[in-house]
Amino acid sequence: MAADLASDHLGRASGEPGGTADAGPAADIGGSGAGVTDDGAVAPGTDGVGDDVVLDLQGVTKAYGTETAVEDLSVSIREGELLTLLGPSGCGKTTTLRLVAGLERPTAGSIELAGRTVADDDGFHGPDERDVGLVFQDFALFPHLTVAENVAFGLTDEDEAGTEARVAELLELVGMSDLAERKPDQLPDVLLLDEPFSNLDVRLRVEMREEVRAILKEAGVTAISVTHDQEEALSISDRIAVMNRGTVEQVGEPTEVFQHPESRFVASFLGQAGFVSGYVGTEHVETAVGPLAHEQLAGDVEPYEGARLDVLVRPDDLRAIPASEGNAQGRVVHRQYSGPSFTYRVELDSGDVVRCLHNHAEEFEVGDPVAVDLVADHTLAWYPAE
Repeated sequence: MAADLASDHLGRASGEPGGTADAGPAADIGGSGAGVTDDGAVAPGTDGVGDDVVLDLQGVTKAYGTETAVEDLSVSIREGELLTLLGPSGCGKTTTLRLVAGLERPTAGSIELAGRTVADDDGFHGPDERDVGLVFQDFALFPHLTVAENVAFGLTDEDEAGTEARVAELLELVGMSDLAERKPDQLPDVLLLDEPFSNLDVRLRVEMREEVRAILKEAGVTAISVTHDQEEALSISDRIAVMNRGTVEQVGEPTEVFQHPESRFVASFLGQAGFVSGYVGTEHVETAVGPLAHEQLAGDVEPYEGARLDVLVRPDDLRAIPASEGNAQGRVVHRQYSGPSFTYRVELDSGDVVRCLHNHAEEFEVGDPVAVDLVADHTLAWYPAE
Protein backbone atom coordinates (compact mmCIF):
# COMPACT_ATOMS: atom_id res chain seq x y z
CA MET A 1 0.00 0.00 0.00
CA ALA A 2 2.86 2.38 0.74
CA ALA A 3 4.15 1.86 -2.78
CA ASP A 4 0.70 2.65 -4.14
CA LEU A 5 0.64 5.83 -2.07
CA ALA A 6 3.96 7.00 -3.45
CA SER A 7 3.17 6.08 -7.04
CA ASP A 8 -0.07 8.05 -6.95
CA HIS A 9 1.87 11.10 -5.66
CA LEU A 10 -0.85 11.85 -3.14
CA GLY A 11 -0.47 13.99 -0.06
CA ARG A 12 -0.55 17.34 -1.81
CA ALA A 13 -0.95 19.99 0.83
CA SER A 14 -3.64 21.79 -1.07
CA GLY A 15 -6.00 19.09 0.01
CA GLU A 16 -7.24 18.43 -3.50
CA PRO A 17 -7.81 14.68 -4.00
CA GLY A 18 -5.61 13.36 -6.76
CA GLY A 19 -3.17 16.29 -6.56
CA THR A 20 0.48 15.70 -7.35
CA ALA A 21 3.13 16.03 -4.69
CA ASP A 22 6.10 15.63 -7.01
CA ALA A 23 4.96 16.96 -10.37
CA GLY A 24 7.54 18.37 -12.77
CA PRO A 25 8.25 22.08 -13.23
CA ALA A 26 5.67 22.67 -15.95
CA ALA A 27 2.91 21.16 -13.85
CA ASP A 28 3.98 23.05 -10.76
CA ILE A 29 4.03 26.35 -12.62
CA GLY A 30 0.50 25.71 -13.73
CA GLY A 31 -0.76 25.10 -10.23
CA SER A 32 -3.90 27.01 -9.43
CA GLY A 33 -4.68 29.13 -6.41
CA ALA A 34 -6.54 32.25 -5.49
CA GLY A 35 -5.66 34.88 -8.07
CA VAL A 36 -3.50 32.52 -10.14
CA THR A 37 -4.32 31.49 -13.71
CA ASP A 38 -3.66 28.14 -15.36
CA ASP A 39 -0.44 29.38 -16.99
CA GLY A 40 1.06 30.22 -13.61
CA ALA A 41 0.60 33.98 -13.93
CA VAL A 42 -1.18 36.01 -11.30
CA ALA A 43 -4.70 36.94 -12.34
CA PRO A 44 -5.23 40.51 -13.54
CA GLY A 45 -6.45 42.99 -10.98
CA THR A 46 -4.60 41.42 -8.03
CA ASP A 47 -3.20 44.32 -5.95
CA GLY A 48 -2.42 46.55 -8.91
CA VAL A 49 -1.34 43.79 -11.28
CA GLY A 50 -2.38 44.49 -14.87
CA ASP A 51 -3.51 42.35 -17.80
CA ASP A 52 -0.39 42.44 -19.97
CA VAL A 53 2.41 39.89 -19.63
CA VAL A 54 5.66 41.88 -19.43
CA LEU A 55 8.09 38.98 -19.01
CA ASP A 56 7.64 35.42 -20.24
CA LEU A 57 10.13 32.60 -19.73
CA GLN A 58 9.41 29.30 -21.46
CA GLY A 59 11.49 26.16 -20.91
CA VAL A 60 14.55 28.17 -19.95
CA THR A 61 17.65 26.11 -19.19
CA LYS A 62 21.19 27.25 -18.38
CA ALA A 63 24.02 24.74 -18.25
CA TYR A 64 27.70 25.31 -17.52
CA GLY A 65 29.45 22.30 -18.98
CA THR A 66 28.03 19.26 -17.20
CA GLU A 67 26.39 21.36 -14.47
CA THR A 68 22.83 22.64 -14.93
CA ALA A 69 22.07 25.80 -12.97
CA VAL A 70 18.51 26.34 -14.26
CA GLU A 71 16.41 23.63 -15.87
CA ASP A 72 13.19 23.91 -17.91
CA LEU A 73 11.94 27.00 -16.07
CA SER A 74 8.65 28.45 -17.31
CA VAL A 75 6.88 31.42 -15.73
CA SER A 76 5.13 34.60 -16.87
CA ILE A 77 4.95 37.91 -15.02
CA ARG A 78 2.29 40.54 -15.55
CA GLU A 79 2.51 44.30 -15.52
CA GLY A 80 2.96 45.71 -12.01
CA GLU A 81 3.59 42.32 -10.38
CA LEU A 82 6.32 41.65 -7.82
CA LEU A 83 7.48 38.05 -8.10
CA THR A 84 10.07 36.71 -5.66
CA LEU A 85 12.38 33.80 -6.42
CA LEU A 86 12.91 32.06 -3.08
CA GLY A 87 15.21 29.19 -2.32
CA PRO A 88 18.48 28.03 -0.74
CA SER A 89 21.89 29.10 -1.95
CA GLY A 90 22.84 27.50 -5.23
CA CYS A 91 19.26 26.79 -6.36
CA GLY A 92 19.48 28.96 -9.48
CA LYS A 93 17.81 32.20 -8.32
CA THR A 94 20.55 34.63 -9.31
CA THR A 95 21.27 32.74 -12.53
CA THR A 96 17.62 33.21 -13.48
CA LEU A 97 17.93 36.93 -12.79
CA ARG A 98 21.07 37.13 -14.94
CA LEU A 99 19.28 35.32 -17.76
CA VAL A 100 16.46 37.87 -17.66
CA ALA A 101 18.95 40.76 -17.58
CA GLY A 102 20.85 39.42 -20.59
CA LEU A 103 24.05 38.83 -18.63
CA GLU A 104 23.78 35.12 -19.45
CA ARG A 105 22.51 33.38 -22.58
CA PRO A 106 20.15 30.44 -22.02
CA THR A 107 21.26 27.03 -23.22
CA ALA A 108 17.67 26.32 -24.24
CA GLY A 109 14.24 27.93 -24.07
CA SER A 110 13.02 31.43 -24.80
CA ILE A 111 12.67 34.77 -22.98
CA GLU A 112 10.19 37.40 -24.13
CA LEU A 113 10.31 40.93 -22.69
CA ALA A 114 7.57 43.49 -23.33
CA GLY A 115 6.29 41.51 -26.31
CA ARG A 116 9.74 41.10 -27.90
CA THR A 117 11.77 37.89 -27.94
CA VAL A 118 15.18 38.68 -26.46
CA ALA A 119 16.56 35.13 -26.24
CA ASP A 120 15.80 31.88 -28.00
CA ASP A 121 17.50 29.36 -30.29
CA ASP A 122 17.49 31.87 -33.14
CA GLY A 123 18.95 34.93 -31.46
CA PHE A 124 20.10 36.74 -28.33
CA HIS A 125 19.90 40.38 -27.24
CA GLY A 126 22.38 41.52 -24.60
CA PRO A 127 21.68 43.79 -21.60
CA ASP A 128 22.22 46.95 -23.66
CA GLU A 129 19.30 45.93 -25.87
CA ARG A 130 16.87 45.22 -23.04
CA ASP A 131 14.86 47.63 -20.89
CA VAL A 132 15.87 45.99 -17.64
CA GLY A 133 17.17 47.50 -14.40
CA LEU A 134 19.31 45.27 -12.17
CA VAL A 135 19.92 45.98 -8.48
CA PHE A 136 22.64 43.72 -7.06
CA GLN A 137 22.86 42.74 -3.41
CA ASP A 138 26.04 44.71 -2.82
CA PHE A 139 24.52 48.13 -3.39
CA ALA A 140 21.15 49.84 -3.03
CA LEU A 141 19.09 51.64 -5.65
CA PHE A 142 16.52 54.05 -4.23
CA PRO A 143 13.32 53.95 -6.32
CA HIS A 144 12.12 57.33 -5.01
CA LEU A 145 15.28 59.17 -6.17
CA THR A 146 16.18 60.18 -9.70
CA VAL A 147 19.09 58.59 -11.52
CA ALA A 148 21.25 61.62 -10.72
CA GLU A 149 20.22 61.59 -7.06
CA ASN A 150 21.02 57.87 -6.78
CA VAL A 151 24.50 58.49 -8.16
CA ALA A 152 25.00 61.52 -5.93
CA PHE A 153 23.94 59.64 -2.80
CA GLY A 154 27.35 58.05 -2.35
CA LEU A 155 29.39 61.15 -3.21
CA THR A 156 30.12 62.78 0.13
CA ASP A 157 33.55 64.32 -0.39
CA GLU A 158 32.51 67.20 -2.65
CA ASP A 159 30.44 70.35 -2.17
CA GLU A 160 27.18 70.76 -4.09
CA ALA A 161 28.79 72.11 -7.24
CA GLY A 162 31.50 69.46 -7.20
CA THR A 163 28.95 66.70 -6.67
CA GLU A 164 26.84 67.91 -9.60
CA ALA A 165 29.89 68.00 -11.83
CA ARG A 166 30.97 64.51 -10.79
CA VAL A 167 27.47 63.10 -11.32
CA ALA A 168 27.36 64.63 -14.81
CA GLU A 169 30.77 63.12 -15.57
CA LEU A 170 29.77 59.66 -14.40
CA LEU A 171 26.45 59.66 -16.26
CA GLU A 172 28.18 60.77 -19.45
CA LEU A 173 30.71 57.97 -18.97
CA VAL A 174 27.98 55.30 -19.04
CA GLY A 175 25.82 57.01 -21.66
CA MET A 176 22.99 58.00 -19.29
CA SER A 177 23.18 61.78 -19.36
CA ASP A 178 19.74 62.04 -20.97
CA LEU A 179 18.21 59.94 -18.19
CA ALA A 180 19.48 61.96 -15.23
CA GLU A 181 16.06 63.21 -14.11
CA ARG A 182 14.24 59.93 -14.51
CA LYS A 183 13.42 57.71 -11.56
CA PRO A 184 14.24 53.99 -11.62
CA ASP A 185 10.66 52.98 -12.41
CA GLN A 186 10.80 55.15 -15.55
CA LEU A 187 13.81 53.30 -16.94
CA PRO A 188 13.16 49.57 -17.30
CA ASP A 189 10.30 47.34 -18.36
CA VAL A 190 11.35 45.02 -15.52
CA LEU A 191 13.32 45.81 -12.36
CA LEU A 192 15.50 42.96 -11.07
CA LEU A 193 16.38 42.94 -7.37
CA ASP A 194 19.17 40.58 -6.28
CA GLU A 195 18.89 40.43 -2.48
CA PRO A 196 18.92 44.25 -2.25
CA PHE A 197 18.30 44.30 1.52
CA SER A 198 20.88 41.69 2.58
CA ASN A 199 23.47 44.21 3.83
CA LEU A 200 21.03 46.13 6.04
CA ASP A 201 20.44 45.60 9.74
CA VAL A 202 17.21 43.86 10.72
CA ARG A 203 15.16 46.95 11.58
CA LEU A 204 16.21 48.91 8.50
CA ARG A 205 15.70 45.83 6.31
CA VAL A 206 12.06 45.60 7.38
CA GLU A 207 11.48 49.32 6.88
CA MET A 208 13.17 49.37 3.48
CA ARG A 209 11.36 46.35 2.04
CA GLU A 210 8.00 47.79 3.08
CA GLU A 211 8.92 51.17 1.60
CA VAL A 212 10.24 49.66 -1.63
CA ARG A 213 7.12 47.55 -2.10
CA ALA A 214 4.93 50.63 -1.55
CA ILE A 215 6.95 52.64 -4.08
CA LEU A 216 6.93 49.85 -6.67
CA LYS A 217 3.18 49.43 -6.30
CA GLU A 218 2.49 53.15 -6.49
CA ALA A 219 4.60 53.41 -9.63
CA GLY A 220 3.22 50.21 -11.16
CA VAL A 221 6.70 48.72 -11.64
CA THR A 222 7.07 45.09 -12.67
CA ALA A 223 9.81 43.48 -10.59
CA ILE A 224 11.52 40.19 -9.83
CA SER A 225 13.23 39.85 -6.47
CA VAL A 226 15.68 37.17 -5.35
CA THR A 227 16.07 36.18 -1.70
CA HIS A 228 16.64 33.27 0.64
CA ASP A 229 14.81 35.16 3.42
CA GLN A 230 11.39 33.53 3.83
CA GLU A 231 9.91 36.38 5.85
CA GLU A 232 10.97 38.91 3.24
CA ALA A 233 9.50 36.84 0.40
CA LEU A 234 6.21 36.23 2.19
CA SER A 235 5.79 39.88 3.20
CA ILE A 236 6.51 41.76 -0.04
CA SER A 237 5.56 39.45 -2.91
CA ASP A 238 2.49 39.18 -5.08
CA ARG A 239 3.69 35.68 -5.90
CA ILE A 240 6.56 33.45 -4.82
CA ALA A 241 8.40 30.91 -6.94
CA VAL A 242 10.19 28.40 -4.69
CA MET A 243 13.29 27.08 -6.44
CA ASN A 244 15.31 23.93 -5.77
CA ARG A 245 18.25 22.63 -7.78
CA GLY A 246 17.55 24.83 -10.77
CA THR A 247 13.83 24.12 -11.05
CA VAL A 248 10.67 25.72 -9.72
CA GLU A 249 9.01 23.47 -7.16
CA GLN A 250 5.93 25.66 -6.72
CA VAL A 251 4.69 29.12 -7.67
CA GLY A 252 1.72 30.94 -6.16
CA GLU A 253 0.56 33.66 -3.83
CA PRO A 254 2.43 33.71 -0.49
CA THR A 255 -0.52 32.33 1.51
CA GLU A 256 -1.05 29.56 -1.04
CA VAL A 257 2.58 28.46 -1.06
CA PHE A 258 2.90 28.54 2.74
CA GLN A 259 -0.41 26.94 3.60
CA HIS A 260 -0.56 24.44 0.74
CA PRO A 261 2.98 23.33 -0.15
CA GLU A 262 2.83 20.97 -3.10
CA SER A 263 6.05 19.08 -2.38
CA ARG A 264 7.97 17.92 0.66
CA PHE A 265 10.80 20.31 -0.23
CA VAL A 266 8.52 23.37 -0.25
CA ALA A 267 6.98 22.23 3.05
CA SER A 268 10.43 21.69 4.57
CA PHE A 269 11.84 25.00 3.35
CA LEU A 270 9.06 27.22 4.70
CA GLY A 271 8.19 27.82 8.31
CA GLN A 272 10.40 25.47 10.39
CA ALA A 273 8.46 22.44 9.25
CA GLY A 274 8.41 19.14 11.11
CA PHE A 275 6.97 15.80 10.09
CA VAL A 276 5.15 13.29 12.28
CA SER A 277 5.01 9.76 10.94
CA GLY A 278 1.58 8.13 10.88
CA TYR A 279 -0.22 4.90 10.08
CA VAL A 280 -3.57 5.13 8.30
CA GLY A 281 -6.22 3.25 10.24
CA THR A 282 -9.94 2.80 9.58
CA GLU A 283 -11.03 6.03 11.28
CA HIS A 284 -7.81 7.65 12.44
CA VAL A 285 -4.20 8.16 11.49
CA GLU A 286 -2.13 6.94 14.44
CA THR A 287 0.80 9.25 15.24
CA ALA A 288 3.25 9.87 18.06
CA VAL A 289 1.22 12.95 19.11
CA GLY A 290 -2.03 10.98 19.24
CA PRO A 291 -4.67 9.81 16.76
CA LEU A 292 -5.75 12.24 14.03
CA ALA A 293 -9.20 11.95 12.53
CA HIS A 294 -9.19 11.57 8.76
CA GLU A 295 -10.97 14.93 8.57
CA GLN A 296 -7.97 16.63 10.16
CA LEU A 297 -5.82 15.82 7.13
CA ALA A 298 -5.94 17.59 3.77
CA GLY A 299 -7.32 15.29 1.09
CA ASP A 300 -8.90 11.86 1.27
CA VAL A 301 -6.74 9.32 3.12
CA GLU A 302 -9.35 6.58 3.46
CA PRO A 303 -8.30 4.78 0.25
CA TYR A 304 -4.84 4.33 1.79
CA GLU A 305 -5.75 2.38 4.90
CA GLY A 306 -2.71 0.44 6.04
CA ALA A 307 -0.19 2.83 4.47
CA ARG A 308 2.34 5.01 6.26
CA LEU A 309 2.58 8.75 5.70
CA ASP A 310 4.22 11.86 7.14
CA VAL A 311 2.09 14.72 8.47
CA LEU A 312 3.38 18.30 8.19
CA VAL A 313 3.31 20.25 11.47
CA ARG A 314 4.76 23.71 12.10
CA PRO A 315 5.64 25.25 15.49
CA ASP A 316 2.33 27.09 15.86
CA ASP A 317 0.46 23.79 15.33
CA LEU A 318 1.87 22.24 18.51
CA ARG A 319 2.18 22.95 22.23
CA ALA A 320 4.44 21.24 24.74
CA ILE A 321 2.85 20.21 28.04
CA PRO A 322 4.77 19.37 31.23
CA ALA A 323 4.59 15.62 31.86
CA SER A 324 6.01 13.01 34.19
CA GLU A 325 8.46 10.46 32.83
CA GLY A 326 5.73 7.86 32.59
CA ASN A 327 3.29 10.10 30.68
CA ALA A 328 5.70 11.98 28.43
CA GLN A 329 5.69 11.61 24.65
CA GLY A 330 9.15 13.08 24.22
CA ARG A 331 11.84 15.34 25.56
CA VAL A 332 12.97 18.93 24.93
CA VAL A 333 16.32 18.81 23.12
CA HIS A 334 16.75 22.48 22.19
CA ARG A 335 15.15 25.85 22.79
CA GLN A 336 15.37 29.06 20.80
CA TYR A 337 14.52 32.39 22.39
CA SER A 338 13.40 35.21 20.07
CA GLY A 339 12.13 37.74 22.63
CA PRO A 340 8.34 37.43 22.32
CA SER A 341 8.48 33.63 22.14
CA PHE A 342 10.33 30.38 22.65
CA THR A 343 10.52 27.66 20.03
CA TYR A 344 11.19 24.29 21.63
CA ARG A 345 12.56 21.39 19.63
CA VAL A 346 11.13 18.15 20.95
CA GLU A 347 12.35 14.66 20.10
CA LEU A 348 9.40 12.29 20.36
CA ASP A 349 9.72 8.73 21.57
CA SER A 350 8.97 7.66 17.99
CA GLY A 351 12.14 9.38 16.78
CA ASP A 352 10.23 12.21 15.06
CA VAL A 353 11.49 15.72 15.83
CA VAL A 354 8.99 18.60 16.01
CA ARG A 355 8.97 22.24 17.15
CA CYS A 356 6.52 23.82 19.58
CA LEU A 357 5.87 27.57 19.77
CA HIS A 358 5.24 29.19 23.18
CA ASN A 359 5.07 32.72 24.48
CA HIS A 360 8.05 34.02 26.44
CA ALA A 361 6.45 33.28 29.80
CA GLU A 362 6.16 29.53 29.17
CA GLU A 363 9.59 28.08 29.85
CA PHE A 364 10.96 24.55 29.57
CA GLU A 365 14.51 23.43 30.13
CA VAL A 366 16.47 21.25 27.76
CA GLY A 367 15.94 17.68 28.91
CA ASP A 368 12.44 18.23 30.34
CA PRO A 369 9.97 15.42 29.59
CA VAL A 370 6.87 16.72 27.81
CA ALA A 371 3.66 15.66 26.14
CA VAL A 372 2.76 17.35 22.86
CA ASP A 373 -0.70 18.66 22.07
CA LEU A 374 -1.90 19.35 18.53
CA VAL A 375 -3.63 22.77 18.52
CA ALA A 376 -3.85 23.40 14.76
CA ASP A 377 -7.22 24.83 13.65
CA HIS A 378 -6.69 23.87 10.00
CA THR A 379 -6.26 20.68 8.02
CA LEU A 380 -2.76 19.29 7.88
CA ALA A 381 -0.77 18.49 4.76
CA TRP A 382 0.70 15.00 4.38
CA TYR A 383 3.17 13.25 2.14
CA PRO A 384 4.19 9.66 1.32
CA ALA A 385 6.45 8.29 4.05
CA GLU A 386 10.15 8.35 3.29
